[in-house]
Amino acid sequence: MGEDRRLVAVVALAQGMAAAHTPRESWRAAALGACRALAGGFAALSVWERDLGRLRVLANVGDRAADEDEFPDDEAYPVHQFPEITEFLHERWAAGGEPNAWVETAQGPAAGRPGYCHQRVAALRRRGRGSCVVAPIVLHGRAWGELYVARSAGTPDFERADADFATVLAAVVAAGLAQTERLEEARRLAFTDALTGLANRRSVDVRLEEAVERHRTQGVVVSLVVCDLNGLKRVNDTRGHAAGDRLLERFGSVLSLCGAMLPGALAARLGGDEFCLLAVGPPADDVVKVADDLCRRAGELELGEGVACGVASTEDPIGEVRSARRLFRLADAAQYRAKAVRAARPVVAGRQGPDDPVVRLADEPSHEQTAERRRFRGRP
Repeated sequence: MGEDRRLVAVVALAQGMAAAHTPRESWRAAALGACRALAGGFAALSVWERDLGRLRVLANVGDRAADEDEFPDDEAYPVHQFPEITEFLHERWAAGGEPNAWVETAQGPAAGRPGYCHQRVAALRRRGRGSCVVAPIVLHGRAWGELYVARSAGTPDFERADADFATVLAAVVAAGLAQTERLEEARRLAFTDALTGLANRRSVDVRLEEAVERHRTQGVVVSLVVCDLNGLKRVNDTRGHAAGDRLLERFGSVLSLCGAMLPGALAARLGGDEFCLLAVGPPADDVVKVADDLCRRAGELELGEGVACGVASTEDPIGEVRSARRLFRLADAAQYRAKAVRAARPVVAGRQGPDDPVVRLADEPSHEQTAERRRFRGRP
């Protein structure tokens, strides 16, 4: 490949990763860009999970074998089967060298020669591939994983120049991965409550809108639990805000624990002493059961005075739910009712007869009630 074509390939790889919006898109762009740049037939991107001692495949692109999914859930290999990532690289760096790529063929190692790797050679033969180039990826000064590009049997084997070019591509991929990490961290901070580590109001707004749309188009059950932690002001006034923060953190942990009982539920802090749990799919009765357990656990916390908890679910007789705003109003009205009557258990919208006071409060609030309530955290 000429220098101009290689430069174009490098630019294309960098642009593809820069255009990615999610980690998966970034992984796919990295593997696909390298595959094209090296005229390969298949490519994979893998990460070294040090704590688990394995190389986990993140993305496979190109001519995939029957056992190679594009984004595999469980394709991983014990790192001792590929010792070069821990041993060869360490020795090279200790000697002042760089983590250069190398080539292996179905007959054994070729350019680069880090050492014969039976597993790689066996994999090439098993999947009908003639050669591969392996490029270590270094991120933040540490071995992060590897870029793997292969060619089918019967096509020209990779050469030393290909290995050198793969080293350059791996550096470009590392830069792209670093950018993806920064973007993901920014997104995480934008959708996470800093004190509790739960989701924040912005995250709930986005997920709830999506959930209600699924309910409207697919009939999926959507349930919302809104909680108001009792006694926070007293704790702040008598024991200080550090103690109040501990109470918020502790309740956040309890909410997370209870939310884990509902597959895919989102636990969030809306702000101040207000929390919520969004469940999409589970039956309303299951959500109410979890909310009941949440009230019990909150009442057992050393600080605080329990929690006022309201539940609204599209599976209950609350009328048509066409907007996220209405479901939020219903859950908030149920929570308001629970607080007003000092209920030890959750109040559920729609379960108090045909003239349910919670539904009436949510749909036809008087001026006095509207002024008295919290206005649904700024919603009109």
